[in-house]
Amino acid sequence: MTDKTLPEKIADKLRRDIIQGGLEPGHQIKERDHAQELDVSRTPMREAIRILAKEGLVILRPSRSPIVANPSFEEISDVVEVLTALELRSGALACRNATQEDIERIQAMHDHIAEVQGNIGRVDFFELDMEFHMAIAASCKNAILAETHSAFVRRLWRARYLSATRKDSSARVKRQHGAIMEAFRARDEAAMEREINAHLDALVENIRDKYASEADAV
Repeated sequence: MTDKTLPEKIADKLRRDIIQGGLEPGHQIKERDHAQELDVSRTPMREAIRILAKEGLVILRPSRSPIVANPSFEEISDVVEVLTALELRSGALACRNATQEDIERIQAMHDHIAEVQGNIGRVDFFELDMEFHMAIAASCKNAILAETHSAFVRRLWRARYLSATRKDSSARVKRQHGAIMEAFRARDEAAMEREINAHLDALVENIRDKYASEADAV
């Protein structure tokens, strides 16, 4: 997006590095070093780190360099629980309040995701997937709800991305996205609730499997 601020662009770059593992949990993010690497001043770098801290991807430390967060499965589960409540409520309101133009625009997003699946990089595809969910929430016409939903989506980015790359769930995601869109187009709140629950239940299982496999490897 061309209207992003410099700190937002830097945050995008760092976020990608974090979710892909270029910046691993516990890694120190030194403002000066990273600012020099990206050829920016320390001020926008500091603001970018604050953006990531709000998303739960980075932990700020007094008088010390911030580090990449390493949340436990229990912490991730708590975030998923809140996200589920937000997504269910925003989905119900979207069925009531979205304009036809909103629905057609989000349908076009869904069609584009299906079209490029397998033909673009994992991170690019993952970001399109997240944008799809955030677009539905935004169409609920409750700005505070949509903003809060977006924040919790971002708190799960790393766990969600890594769990998705552990095993190929693309066919399931495609099927569930299609079911969500079908409910959305019909403005069927009960079906929307059912499909969102199914989608997020699968997410929890993927993340649980990821943490279990990591524990077994230790």
